[in-house]
Amino acid sequence: MTTRRTRPAPRPPEGTPPRAELARQARTVLADAVRIAHWAAGAHGPGTTAPLAAHALERAATALELSPAQVRAGWDRARLAGLIELHGDTARPGWRLRAWDRDDSAVLRGWVALFDAWSLVHAAPAGIEAGAVAEAVEAVPQVLSLLQLSAGPVTVPALLDLLGQRVAELHEERCEVPLGPGRPATAATAAGATADRPDPAATTGGTDADLNALLLDWALEGLAAVGALTLGHGHATLTPLGNWAVWVKLEQICVAAQSPAGNIEQSAADMLLGCARLTPGPARDEYRAWLAARTVGSAVAELLAVARGQDALLRGLAFEALRVVGAPAEPEVRAVLAEPSLRPYALLWLAEYEGNDPDDAQDVLSREEATWLWVDTAAAVADHGETGLLVRHLDTAVQGTVPALLDEVRAVGHPRTVQVLVALAAAHPDPALAKAVRRAAFQVHTGGA
Repeated sequence: MTTRRTRPAPRPPEGTPPRAELARQARTVLADAVRIAHWAAGAHGPGTTAPLAAHALERAATALELSPAQVRAGWDRARLAGLIELHGDTARPGWRLRAWDRDDSAVLRGWVALFDAWSLVHAAPAGIEAGAVAEAVEAVPQVLSLLQLSAGPVTVPALLDLLGQRVAELHEERCEVPLGPGRPATAATAAGATADRPDPAATTGGTDADLNALLLDWALEGLAAVGALTLGHGHATLTPLGNWAVWVKLEQICVAAQSPAGNIEQSAADMLLGCARLTPGPARDEYRAWLAARTVGSAVAELLAVARGQDALLRGLAFEALRVVGAPAEPEVRAVLAEPSLRPYALLWLAEYEGNDPDDAQDVLSREEATWLWVDTAAAVADHGETGLLVRHLDTAVQGTVPALLDEVRAVGHPRTVQVLVALAAAHPDPALAKAVRRAAFQVHTGGA
């Protein structure tokens, strides 16, 4: 199971700071975002979706002694870096925020998420056709590769030449005729031009070079805004963070072919969701590809962080991915046996790891642990499956009878018990059984016997 992990871990370029120093720099870049995320997660947080509501913006600016513009920028960065998660109309702390002060890997992943979203952090020039902006974003990785390989300042003309070449290649791949001198701009481009920042290609005599120059300036400013590079007079240089991030991306290309479903660069949660509807074989291929692009320690930590979340489906899938990790994950899995929400999964994982037949692994669970796992699995089915699956899930309970199951489910204390019972009552075709299940849900909800 671990053959893809046997190649030595590649070394970053000479001169790359240690991870602890890179994480310190990332914390500096995201300092305002972290302050705003802590504020939003506190008792006086905004409780509102982005963009930040005006009243919350004013409260945050006053409380944090920042300008409204700084608060708005920090709020967007906090969301993009995974420091804040939006659940309906409520902002909650993301797992990265909880790990921010102690986990360098969480910090670096948060910064990389912001780095990947640079084009959202820094608004594109007004009046530029959306297609041209998208082409520039698609061409930027080649610009970053040149900066990384040069290991020092690169002149803007050199970067502009590379950007122009890549954009021309994209046009050729799409069989498009490039806009040249004397050719009219598209109606969409002309209509979007503004007086304060006109679109060069929409003016008389505008050229691809003019447009590319404007887009390159925008891209360099956006990358500088997230701390990936610094701008000098006529040149750009990757920061240590930017250099390390581009190197990581280049390394990922080496294993990207192993990920046919394209989940290799996703977070653990997004990768697992992408694998949810795959059959076991293809899902394992995705897990292996995702793991191959990361160190074992950081991958295991991220999977366990997802398993601690509220989504029961992701909890089960996280342990499926940990089965692919194998022996290197054993100490971390054993360490979570003390966590009630993870203990049943960890016990099953360890039983299979130690050679027990998967069909017999359930024997390692106590009656209470098996009941807790039944509720957790039912929650996953209720959230992501079909109602028929939830009804059939009744047959997998160890109790044998519905009254016995309901008695033990009420006692086990799973946080999703009420929702599971309500969903089961709504799905079950037997009115008498549905009534009994609804009564049990009501008793759990009210604390009755």
